[in-house]
Amino acid sequence: MDHIYQKCRKRFSFKNATIALTIVNVLIFLFLLRGFFTSSPSSSSSSHRIISARLRYIKEAREIRLAMQPLELIKRVKEIQQEASEGHEREQQKDVKHNTAVDLSKRLNAFLPTNEALSLKALEEWLNRIYLRRI
Repeated sequence: MDHIYQKCRKRFSFKNATIALTIVNVLIFLFLLRGFFTSSPSSSSSSHRIISARLRYIKEAREIRLAMQPLELIKRVKEIQQEASEGHEREQQKDVKHNTAVDLSKRLNAFLPTNEALSLKALEEWLNRIYLRRI
């Protein structure tokens, strides 16, 4: 009986069990790998139909979304914004010129108190020229 026990023990060792389990795992892996890379023709054609239907749906949705955008309105709003910014810049330039003229006139009045009549006359002519250019 002891002899039979020794034979079974050699036959069912951990080394042999590990080798057997590894072989089984490799076979399962190869079977799963074959399943992933090979597909049946019936499922392939149905998957192509599903994919083409989804692509068509996405394309139609994109076309509808683009058609719903108010492109002309967006362009007009941009034009109005540009016109407003240009008009605002012109007004700022005119205001700067006017403020500069007022500042210079104040400086001239403070600088030349002795020749007031001549200074005022020259100042009025100068301001008239500036205002005429502005109009």
